[in-house]
Amino acid sequence: MKSTKPGLVVAVLACLGLGCGAAVAADDTDTQKWREQRETRLKADGGWLTVAGLFWLEPGENRFGTDPSNAIVLPAGSAPARAGVFVFTDGTTTLRAEPGAQITVAGKPVTTQVMTPDASGEPDVAALGALTMQVIKRGERYAIRLKDKNSAMRRDFTGLRWFPIAASYKVTAAWVHYDPPKEIAVPTILGTTEKMRCPGAAVFDIGGQQVRLEPVLEEPDAKELFYIFRDGTSGKETYGAGRFLYSELPAGGKVVLDFNRAYNPPCAFTPYATCPLPPEQNRLAVRIEAGELAYGHH
Repeated sequence: MKSTKPGLVVAVLACLGLGCGAAVAADDTDTQKWREQRETRLKADGGWLTVAGLFWLEPGENRFGTDPSNAIVLPAGSAPARAGVFVFTDGTTTLRAEPGAQITVAGKPVTTQVMTPDASGEPDVAALGALTMQVIKRGERYAIRLKDKNSAMRRDFTGLRWFPIAASYKVTAAWVHYDPPKEIAVPTILGTTEKMRCPGAAVFDIGGQQVRLEPVLEEPDAKELFYIFRDGTSGKETYGAGRFLYSELPAGGKVVLDFNRAYNPPCAFTPYATCPLPPEQNRLAVRIEAGELAYGHH
């Protein structure tokens, strides 16, 4: 059995105030690493900086290629003039590749492929050179999301900017449990509204003001809470439409929110994302001077 003495020593030092600096430094290091990983994911092949198009599918044939007459126009020089067609019928999308187009799905060449949309959690992704295409479902509508490894947004990316890490913005909130969970209306940048499950509310103080945020569960069995919020910095220092934040599930009537890890939605980087927006109750008057700052002209 391992000795518990080192843990006891740490606890005693913390109580005496002698270990606080080291604890804060360790937390700062973890957050800095998290921020670096976020930027790495953003810049990666398939990251949000590569999203280069969104094309809503119409019933019947939706042809794609670099020729401007196609319904789905691919970047010049990236593919054949006529590379194939997406046939959309009653919610089912079938890819048919033109001979010689060299389209693959899961690394295998295809001529015909029924495309599983993103609602399944494991969408089919069609690759064509530096491009990928997949079917996404938003409400009752379906679209092709185009990604391009050579996109201008990825090429010209100048890096993320952040507020300095501040321990005061890592808060332990009281958790108000909803039994049963309620449905809240979450607007989207598309002008639609989605109903999402809200299991409760986080209540805490910032700058002497009490704040209440209602997170949602992205999946019925989600292991974390998803907060979509706007605050007094939005449209000034931070992205105008608001920011995202995740936390662990509540325990013991408490939940920890670290706003140093609040970050911009994909819509801050590409006009082709379909982001949720903060529900009315999560539009805060208080300024939360923590997390990711606005990027570029978005």
